[in-house]
Amino acid sequence: MSGPDRPAPANPHRGEAVLPVAGRPRLLRPTFAALVAAEEDLGPLFALVERAGEGRLGLAEMATLFWHCMADREGLTREAVGQAVIAAGLAACTAPLRALLGQVLKGSP
Repeated sequence: MSGPDRPAPANPHRGEAVLPVAGRPRLLRPTFAALVAAEEDLGPLFALVERAGEGRLGLAEMATLFWHCMADREGLTREAVGQAVIAAGLAACTAPLRALLGQVLKGSP
């Protein structure tokens, strides 16, 4: 069940993931519009994937990608998403990052 404190469950087949932000789980959904907006801020997504694979993805880049892929950003700022990444730690953010970047590479089934 979804609601204000519980987003719809993430669909891993669509590259979705969940990231806790400001005490609430937030759904990350890599839609075409979200990825285009992320690309406008971050540059080509393929280069982003390459940097991530080489361990050179910056904290700001990760937070920006997550920000653009938030299914519901109501009441959120980019700063809050960045703080969520810091609070969760880079290791915990690896799974949602991998889901989003995997969607970029593989596309929808």
